[in-house]
Amino acid sequence: MGTDIGDLLEKRTVELPDLSRRVVAIDAFNTLYQFLSIIRQRDGTPLKDSQGRTTSHLSGILYRLTTLCEMGIKPILVFDGKPPHFKSATIKKRTGIREAASVRWADAKEKGLAEEAYKYAQASSKVDQTIIDDSMQLLEYMGIPCVQALSEGEAQAAYMVQQGDADYIGSQDYDSLLFGAPHVVRNLTITGKRKLPGKNIYVDVSPELIDLDNTLTKLGIDRSQLVDIAMCVGTDYNPGLENIGPKKALKLIREHGNIEAVLNTLGQTIEDLDAKKDFFLHPPVTDDYELKWKKPDSEAIFNFLCDEHDFSRARVAKAVERLEASADTGQKTLDQWF
Repeated sequence: MGTDIGDLLEKRTVELPDLSRRVVAIDAFNTLYQFLSIIRQRDGTPLKDSQGRTTSHLSGILYRLTTLCEMGIKPILVFDGKPPHFKSATIKKRTGIREAASVRWADAKEKGLAEEAYKYAQASSKVDQTIIDDSMQLLEYMGIPCVQALSEGEAQAAYMVQQGDADYIGSQDYDSLLFGAPHVVRNLTITGKRKLPGKNIYVDVSPELIDLDNTLTKLGIDRSQLVDIAMCVGTDYNPGLENIGPKKALKLIREHGNIEAVLNTLGQTIEDLDAKKDFFLHPPVTDDYELKWKKPDSEAIFNFLCDEHDFSRARVAKAVERLEASADTGQKTLDQWF
């Protein structure tokens, strides 16, 4: 998802404690997909309760966000609103990929091909309205604020960082930089050892910080030109130009100044180019949000996770204890700020 411009960006590896006392506006859909993809059984089956309802996302929210809170990080979850009309082709394509992966997952399971089954299971992950509603409910019980975006969650999160309401946007995608996020942190909720896709190799994954101004200075371009580079490579709103990778796109934009001149030189076009560029540079956002971290409602968490979704009471109790301790410490820290 997003745009593949990572090789051009200035990144700095940090550890979670380095982000203590920082507010992070997290792209909720991006994070939920991570949880649904990674938190699975060995054959790829997601965690489920006794009624067959998926609970991988709830597990991720409880345990991984609690870890962030323990580190002194103040998370905000920003949820997508209505996507722009020119994203419809990408949404349709992703739906087709998920459906095809689901069929292949079932076939691999039937044949006992565990590694293939897990791979296809991950690719079949889907965030539906039930998952969104359950996630918001649990976040409310945990005392973690949510923000409903008008359109793209990354655009709203980027705006919140620009406004000083958050220090970083947390997302795996690089689109947040196109939307003008001054500071981005990647790998926030997937730290630790991770298996490389299709290989029996595990690597350590640590948070990465990306500073937009540093990146633009290093590349010798402005933000509008970064959007142009991304559109040459491909975004959620256009497939990109044939045989153009990020380094070649950078070279072309440096030489010609903007994507319009590049397209003219190559004799190519991008449908709704002006509207797509403008959406990145001036996305719809809202000021209608309240950022208030509250003490967790432990009874509601137990009722929701243990009674409704069959979570282990002992494990949830440990997480709640950690969350309550971090909430006490975090509230004192926030009082110092505000």
